[in-house]
Amino acid sequence: MDSPDTPQIYLSTPPVIELEAFGATLARVMDSCEIACVRLALTSRDEDRVARAADGLREITHARDVALVIDDHVVLAERLGLDGVHLTDAARSVRAARKALGPDAIVGSFCAASRHDGLTAGEAGADYVSFGPVGATALGDGTIADRDLFGWWSEMIEVPVVAEGGLSVEVLRDLAPVTDFFGIGEEIWSADDPVAALATLRRAIDQTV
Repeated sequence: MDSPDTPQIYLSTPPVIELEAFGATLARVMDSCEIACVRLALTSRDEDRVARAADGLREITHARDVALVIDDHVVLAERLGLDGVHLTDAARSVRAARKALGPDAIVGSFCAASRHDGLTAGEAGADYVSFGPVGATALGDGTIADRDLFGWWSEMIEVPVVAEGGLSVEVLRDLAPVTDFFGIGEEIWSADDPVAALATLRRAIDQTV
């Protein structure tokens, strides 16, 4: 069992999935390691396709007593009985999402590397704030959420914080003392064996804290 100071694993799906194959892989990964939350992070704008994926993954996650949240789709989260939303527009939608979904839903906010956006999201009712990327990645404009941001946040702010994007063993070791969750996605899904890839990252976390 993780100690209270050990960052937990927050999984994000790939942007495109084949539901049956990915569902089987996700189940194996979840059975191999304690997972705090799963985020459905599809790029598709086809609501029927997203809804089918959400239905399929909800069965897998809820069978393991793990929350499933979805990127941005507040209406789908409510309609499909998901546990909440992960908002990708910094703090702008937090208050509206909280009002729509109620006090018990999870509302998370991705705030890139902006301390100001993170504070605004927390004040608006976010359950967690996510900063990233924290390492080299082709996404974004090249701005990195650095260790100083996480160190300040973990010392000064009570809202849990997620580190995501460009995670490596070295980055995990550096940030493990100052983050609550690691948002892991392509780091394992792009590997030949996602279970083994996650185990490697998990060991790096456990050896640090």
